[in-house]
Amino acid sequence: MRNEIDKAFEITRKENRPALISFTVAGDSTKKKSLEILKSISSTVDIAEWGMAFNCPGADGPEIQNSSYRAIKNGINLNDTFSLIKKYKKYKNSKPLILMGYYQLIYKYGEKKFIKKCKNVGVSGLIVVDLPWPDNKNFSKLCKKNSICFVQLIAPTTSKSRMKSIVKDSHQLIYQVSNVNITGGKLKSTAKKILKNYQIIKKINPTKNVIIGFGITKDTIADFKTANGLVIGSACCKVISNAIKDGLNPAKKLNNMLISLKERIK
Repeated sequence: MRNEIDKAFEITRKENRPALISFTVAGDSTKKKSLEILKSISSTVDIAEWGMAFNCPGADGPEIQNSSYRAIKNGINLNDTFSLIKKYKKYKNSKPLILMGYYQLIYKYGEKKFIKKCKNVGVSGLIVVDLPWPDNKNFSKLCKKNSICFVQLIAPTTSKSRMKSIVKDSHQLIYQVSNVNITGGKLKSTAKKILKNYQIIKKINPTKNVIIGFGITKDTIADFKTANGLVIGSACCKVISNAIKDGLNPAKKLNNMLISLKERIK
């Protein structure tokens, strides 16, 4: 299976740098503004993650929780999210889009209906935070059947035997959670230790791309530039929150921040 995600990594490999992957929440702070933000940062990022706003985001820290709260307060739902993605994918500079969220939303919507909708609007990948291996096997197969990359998560606590099974069953992209913490939490391990775990994952199957997320900031990003890709999540949501509070343009502020981060990993 090959889709837009693979093409993005082909480009970054040629440029000898990691893929810069943003995370924002669909509908934050309004549906219209969230689409403007996504379009604005597409000139800088290689892949865009969009969060499905949820009222009980167990893995997320305060910054992403705030983004989800604003989106829910302004009435976002899954059908709205799909409609916005469809509009985004018509944008000439759109990037591969990974939809990220929690299984309850998908279960309530209906797995097959959800995946079919993702395919129809142009979603390239899916991350379901609370659907781990091996419980995700059937869902992963449904994604593959519809040419959508199901992104498996590997934590620092994952045993080597379990890691091998996850990598074997994964599609072309794996998400390495840098440390045992919620999003936006400070790194509890050194960059050296995190990259050691990264190399263990890569050795299992070097053909698969591994991205690192949780705790990646302007202060730490340069330490991880040997990875295939880096996810900036809470830092993005914080910029949006501050811009809204200060009456500034969140799209412009966020893109400027991402430009400065990209400079650090070239």
